[in-house]
Amino acid sequence: MDNWVTGTAVYVVIWWLVLFITLPFGVRRPEQHELEPGQEPGAPVKPMMWRKIAVCTVISGIIWVIFYFIADAGLISFRE
Repeated sequence: MDNWVTGTAVYVVIWWLVLFITLPFGVRRPEQHELEPGQEPGAPVKPMMWRKIAVCTVISGIIWVIFYFIADAGLISFRE
């Protein structure tokens, strides 16, 4: 990669993609008797967002490092 701005932009794109992939894992909908008045029936009981953000950050870092070494080695050229 040419500079740190490009690397950061690639990391942000990877991070968002991985976040949307990890969001559905571990989601449980509330039972009918657990619903409170006005609560959306499809809302998750415990979304565990901080855990998902942490996992997303680690997975994105690993994918970014792999992407960096592939781009740096010249296996994929973005200039042609």
